[in-house]
Amino acid sequence: MARIVVVGAGVGGLATAARLAATGHQVTVFERADTVGGKLGRYAHDTPAGSFHFDTGPSLLTLPEVFHDLFEATGAKLDEYLDLVPLDPIVRHVFPDGGPTLDSCADPAEFTARIGAAFGDRAAADWQRLWRRAARVWQASSRDILRRTVDSPRDLASLAWRVGDLAAIAPGRSLRGLGRRHLSDPRLRMMLDRYATYTGADPRRAPAALVAVPYAELAFGGWYLRGGLGTLADALLTRCLDLGVVVQTDTTVTRIDATGGRVHGVRLAGVTTPVPADVVVANVDALTVYRDLLPHPRRLAALTDRSLAGFVLLLGVSGSTGLAHHNVFFPADYDAEFDAVFGDPGRGVRARPAADPAVFVTVADDPMVCPAGHEAWFVLVNAARQGTAAGAVDWRRPGLADAYADRILDVLARRGVDVRDRLLFREIRTPADLDVATGAPGGSIYGTAGGLLRPANRGPANGLWLVGGSTHPGGGLPMVTLSAQIVADEIGPAW
Repeated sequence: MARIVVVGAGVGGLATAARLAATGHQVTVFERADTVGGKLGRYAHDTPAGSFHFDTGPSLLTLPEVFHDLFEATGAKLDEYLDLVPLDPIVRHVFPDGGPTLDSCADPAEFTARIGAAFGDRAAADWQRLWRRAARVWQASSRDILRRTVDSPRDLASLAWRVGDLAAIAPGRSLRGLGRRHLSDPRLRMMLDRYATYTGADPRRAPAALVAVPYAELAFGGWYLRGGLGTLADALLTRCLDLGVVVQTDTTVTRIDATGGRVHGVRLAGVTTPVPADVVVANVDALTVYRDLLPHPRRLAALTDRSLAGFVLLLGVSGSTGLAHHNVFFPADYDAEFDAVFGDPGRGVRARPAADPAVFVTVADDPMVCPAGHEAWFVLVNAARQGTAAGAVDWRRPGLADAYADRILDVLARRGVDVRDRLLFREIRTPADLDVATGAPGGSIYGTAGGLLRPANRGPANGLWLVGGSTHPGGGLPMVTLSAQIVADEIGPAW
């Protein structure tokens, strides 16, 4: 039985802790915040009309089998803890031309028919061709990458790629390039581009292999958890406690002790005595690990290409708007948004708030999250990370957040959804707020911008492992949960 310390009680940390405890290890989790869940945050706002409840992080659960596997591995059934609600549409796409909307769904034939009805037979045929390619990429990824360690480019190169796999993955081609090659309708290209943002990347630079992201969402479905996605954190915490895991919140790890090529424990803020450990699992951003907890200049140098962040509005809205659960309102010039969010520091162009961004609105049809006759809106736009460097925006600048919130509401009004005179309240969450709340450096949601090679799960010292959205295999709830499976399998059972 190993003494294992998990740093961070996000989904990755809790999932790893539960798996390891279920195989006989002694596990302690230290979390700097006063609650668990990490970026799977929650917020409640009381009004005379009643209470509003918001997920402030992920709003969509995909690949449900990953979560079924997790709970079964810890001796439980997912359905005993969580109520999964399938979504149709998964996302309603509203395009800037004022033409037909497009509702995505988990039935490939039905979705193709919807594309044909909205955009014509050629667009539907284009999508079918792209879908076949996406299926090959997904199959190769799920077979060779998503459930095993990938520590270096050499590991990727050594995989037994089939010729068809390599042709589908198209190393060196961007997701934007793939869309231009396969999709003649600019609205479908725009929809495909948006999936790059699921990994915090610019579609003009993101690898074509990210076509596997829409495949996973649309082939296996999108799901809501009744009561909000935050209930997943509650369920994981319960599993951990039932399995004997010690979870300490309001406890900050300041350093990982490692000498002689292996870890020996961690140091806690305000505590002089180190906490011994045979294994340390870090569920914090890889940048934080290699900058602060266990400084490693070489690994740190590889983490400079940071992902985008998010600017969030939490709105209490009176009345019903008729929106779907997830809605995205696209701009006329999508490239202008990415130009703004990422800037071009090498050419002296600073990042800045996008003037006319895509706006993502989540409205859960769930009486558990808002009073009758009202809606709880989560509004998200892509944003540059917090900071003063050329590739960042100082969201703490007085007046900036409020002014940008006004602008987002104006943008929604111009796109046909005006709720400015129906707001009971609005709360703002900037990248600076996410940094403070979760420790995500600069509020970057995914660590480094999405690519084929993520920071490795295996650390530079024996006994050090990394899990979470900033590491392999990537961001998003299922990938984070798979990172926990990878690491728990590598550590192995106590017996």
